[in-house]
Amino acid sequence: MPQAPQKFSDPVEEHRALHETESRIAIAGHPLHAMLVAFPIALAMSVLGADLLYWWTGDAFWTRAAGWAAFGAFLMGVIAGITGTVELLAVRGIRNRSASWTHFILAVMLLSVLGANWAIRIGDHEAAVLPLGLLMSVFAAGLTAVTGWHGGKLVFDYQIGTKMPEHGD
Repeated sequence: MPQAPQKFSDPVEEHRALHETESRIAIAGHPLHAMLVAFPIALAMSVLGADLLYWWTGDAFWTRAAGWAAFGAFLMGVIAGITGTVELLAVRGIRNRSASWTHFILAVMLLSVLGANWAIRIGDHEAAVLPLGLLMSVFAAGLTAVTGWHGGKLVFDYQIGTKMPEHGD
């Protein structure tokens, strides 16, 4: 007697805990973490831009601009990180995905680099840029790109932080 073909099951369908992904920290349905991360991303890239402009022009203005951008990147990163951490811990469907933890670990590493990049610039901001500040800015920009890519995958591939449509809509 021939056996019936094996029916495969969808692991996402089997794990209802993965479906709860809607943001709990939102304003009018718009997740705060997703709105806040734009600032540290832009500021981290600005630090690199200002460092490169200082290297090219020698104008000390760019070292001051880089220092303030580094401070802003770190500060806004901490604020965005707090909202992201609360989402991670409060929402079961986010917490249960390994990709969320990867993004979290990368973001904590990035905050450490952003904080160190800001700290080395306190005091003699001109001496801090070449070579250490510039190297840290390149590393921070690269880590920002990788962390942002992982965060984007969470939103676009897993719909993390988005409102899931009701069944029957």
